[in-house]
Amino acid sequence: MHFDWAPDEAEFRRDLRAFLEAELPADFDGFAMEPEEQKQFSKDFAKKLAEKRWLTPAWPREYGGLAQGPWEQLILSEEMVEHGEPRTAQYMCVNWVGPALIIAGTEEQKAYHLNRISRGDVVWCQGFSEPGAGSDLASLRTRAVRDGDDYIINGEKIWTSYADTADYCFLLARTDTEGGKHGGISIFLVPTDAPGVTITEIPSIFSKGAFNQCVFKDLRAPAEWRLGPENGGWPIIRQLLVNERVGVARFRRANTFLAKIGEAAREAGLLDDPIVIDALAKGQAACDAARVLIYRVVDERAKGKAPDVTAYTYRVATIRSERAVYEAAMAVEGAGGVLKGSLGALQFGHALAAGVATGTLEMQLNLIARDVIGGKAQ
Repeated sequence: MHFDWAPDEAEFRRDLRAFLEAELPADFDGFAMEPEEQKQFSKDFAKKLAEKRWLTPAWPREYGGLAQGPWEQLILSEEMVEHGEPRTAQYMCVNWVGPALIIAGTEEQKAYHLNRISRGDVVWCQGFSEPGAGSDLASLRTRAVRDGDDYIINGEKIWTSYADTADYCFLLARTDTEGGKHGGISIFLVPTDAPGVTITEIPSIFSKGAFNQCVFKDLRAPAEWRLGPENGGWPIIRQLLVNERVGVARFRRANTFLAKIGEAAREAGLLDDPIVIDALAKGQAACDAARVLIYRVVDERAKGKAPDVTAYTYRVATIRSERAVYEAAMAVEGAGGVLKGSLGALQFGHALAAGVATGTLEMQLNLIARDVIGGKAQ
């Protein structure tokens, strides 16, 4: 089968690439910035994208988009990741916070939040994982108890990226304890500066602010902050987790980094070393497999299908591609690959995070098993 891009898709990629190469410094890496610098840079850069409607090209025009299809959305992700992801946290707003609002938001919520996102004026974080409810998201225990026209929210979220610089939290809380773990979840759009919200950094081997703890203590949330029906959050989340799992084209960044590793091997005279060649070949094969699978996900989405199993399979493949590229770096650099600034050290964080973010590798495998062997996952 021969695959090629349609003329308008190829033109979009050329224009986008020319824009990025003109606007970004060489070897730009948005995720290596300090949090405040990252937030300001991404907002400034997002505004430049927004002027061309390239920040949210797949959105409807009335919300600041170009009504483009899934293939253009993939092209955007590929080029952004290959150029160091200058949107940083903005990709989260674009890929699933905005679509959730389009699907389930009131007209007032859409008018306020979607315009701000499409202009690049706001940063969001996701209030999902909890102690004891990380990979098993539906086991969350944060409670939102109705009190007249408000909800009183108490609970804790952990491993929350961008919370220290976010303006809003896309928060999941349990509003019913009797309807089963999937049936009693609601979504709230919570300002991070609201009384009752405390955000604390969780120290890690990653960059400062990579992970945070968010504690909600007697947070009074007006009913207007709820997105969608009470107890109706899980179907929305199920639909949008697919966007999150394929929203960042990690394989593209891994493949670009693998080329740097291959060049380092050539400069070191290691291209006749069978161990190095084997590691480079496995890395390339893993990146190519992930690329084929994400194209299948996008093809299914373009045809109006729900690509649940395919998205999980792609997620497994992209995790393995990140890890295979790390192993290639270590094969080339040996013990030097653990030193700060080495190719191995630079890839290690990506390989480690890939197997945890948006659900662990093991969770993705379990979801595939449930869908293929035991019926549709809940």
